[in-house]
Amino acid sequence: MSLYEASFRVKHECPYREISERHPDLTIREWYLSDCQVIELTSPESPAEELLEEIDRLGTILHESIDESGLHVVTQSCLCSLEDSIIDRFEEYNSLYQPPTIHRQGWEHYTVIAFDESDVRALLRDLEADRNVDVLSKTAITEQQIPHSMLAPVDQLFETVTERQLAALELALESGYYEQPRQTSLRELADQTAVARSTYEEHLRKAENKLLTNAGQFLRLLTATSSTNPLQIERTQKGEHAAD
Repeated sequence: MSLYEASFRVKHECPYREISERHPDLTIREWYLSDCQVIELTSPESPAEELLEEIDRLGTILHESIDESGLHVVTQSCLCSLEDSIIDRFEEYNSLYQPPTIHRQGWEHYTVIAFDESDVRALLRDLEADRNVDVLSKTAITEQQIPHSMLAPVDQLFETVTERQLAALELALESGYYEQPRQTSLRELADQTAVARSTYEEHLRKAENKLLTNAGQFLRLLTATSSTNPLQIERTQKGEHAAD
């Protein structure tokens, strides 16, 4: 089974892209989270006060730091319109977005992975209908590992997991519940909370189920290029030994 990786750049109305156009030596990397964005700005020189003011106007700054590697900003959703999100279009065409988005010299750079080349072609046709699109590469990925750069977006992994379910999961993880051998029990975990054992277990199991379900698309990508199933091989070998 083949996977297809496509890299392309687009131009449309986006304040970060426009900033990169006005500052050609600047590179902006953008990671999308559920309710905020992480922005990394790098350039040969320290960011000017004018640039800092521009970034500050794009949204509420939650965190900001500057070091030798660049300017790092965590901001609430910027002024970009989310009604026609390009990320949503990726999902419509069964294409998995690989963060970050890179803004450079007036272009937005994206990379996606899809199971079918026709999905990639359809996605690009859709984008070209209302955006200036420049395809940089389209590559078939066969019989090799998925690129290590493909990191699962945190907001997708924890999508739909409630605060109580997250709290139950964190307590179990920090208390050694998932270690082998286990360092604690469900009853001991529940005793550390203000809820009954059955209620705590329900929160934990729902969190586990949602997390694994959300991770399913990434699991399928990781196993898609493998032509063998090690569990089936092991079972076959056991059968051969039994016959002997």
